[in-house]
Formats: sequence, structure tokens, C-alpha cells
Amino acid sequence: MIRGILTVLFVIICIFLSAVILLQEGKSAGLSGSIGGIADSYWGKNKSRSMEGKLEKLTKYAAILWLVLAFILNLKVI
Repeated sequence: MIRGILTVLFVIICIFLSAVILLQEGKSAGLSGSIGGIADSYWGKNKSRSMEGKLEKLTKYAAILWLVLAFILNLKVI
């Protein structure tokens, strides 16, 4: 029963992780291509407060949780 719940959670995290990765902008889509200098350094300093920074944090935590769940589901104990 626990294995079934963890498998469902694993699939949900897979779908969530795919969506969060697709929502992120590419490296070349930032301000560095059109506006340089001061604006680029301002956004670089405040990146964690922006939506892009939040998406990066969500990606990191979801990937860690995905990896842990993949390891747990691979164990023969459950």
C-alpha cells in the first residue's frame, strides 16, 4: 500500500517537474541580449525575488524529492 502511494506521488512530482522546467525561460531570453550593463546587474542581484528565481528553487526542490523517491522506490524493502 505504501509503495502504491509513493508511486502515485512519484508520478505527480514527475509531471510537476516537467511543467516547472517548461515554464522557465532560456538562458538567452534574459535582459542581457537587449539591455546591458546596470539593468543586467540589477536583475542578477534580485533574481531570487523574481518569478524566474522562484521557478529555479521549485525545480531544485522537486528534483531532489524526485531523486529521493526514485531511490526509495528502487529499494526491495517496500
